[in-house]
Amino acid sequence: MNQKRPRIGVMGGTFDPIHNGHLVAASEVADAFQLDEVIFVPTGVPWHKKAVSSAEHRYLMTVIATAANPSFTVSRVDVDRPGVTYTIDTLEEVAKTYPNADLFFISGADAIAQILVWKDIEKIWPLATFVAVSRPGHVLELPDTEQAAIEVLEVPALAISSTAVRARVTAGKPIWYLVPDGVVQYIAKHELYGADN
Repeated sequence: MNQKRPRIGVMGGTFDPIHNGHLVAASEVADAFQLDEVIFVPTGVPWHKKAVSSAEHRYLMTVIATAANPSFTVSRVDVDRPGVTYTIDTLEEVAKTYPNADLFFISGADAIAQILVWKDIEKIWPLATFVAVSRPGHVLELPDTEQAAIEVLEVPALAISSTAVRARVTAGKPIWYLVPDGVVQYIAKHELYGADN
């Protein structure tokens, strides 16, 4: 009897904070590519960003945000690994955990457009199909490569950004319905991004 290979989404990101655009993107990709599970992997120490909230805060917000969906899980693999986080390390670790799965790496289209400068890119190609999620109407220039399987999926809710959410918190503006309710409360409780209540 031929057993079907699991189809696993891997959604990496700083998630500072995770917002509803991330969740809608994961849900849309799961539907479009018939994924069995989407693993959210908050970066530990991102190589491309200097100032981010602690990995533990970002991990806990991701757990809160994904808790209601049984096909979403959160991995600590990048949070617990010392040193800078690189996609190659993330995918190799997930591939070890799910050796018989087809992996789909989900990321923003802007990030995937820069994929050729990623560390060990030639080793990354065989590990996963890359899904670039983008806003409708956003013109995307993907790298011209025959080595990679890169799919593009338009997701309406991606107009939300973590940068805008942080700016709203700092300015004392509401972030309800941009991020899950539990994340609103977590940010207030821990006074992240300059929140004072």
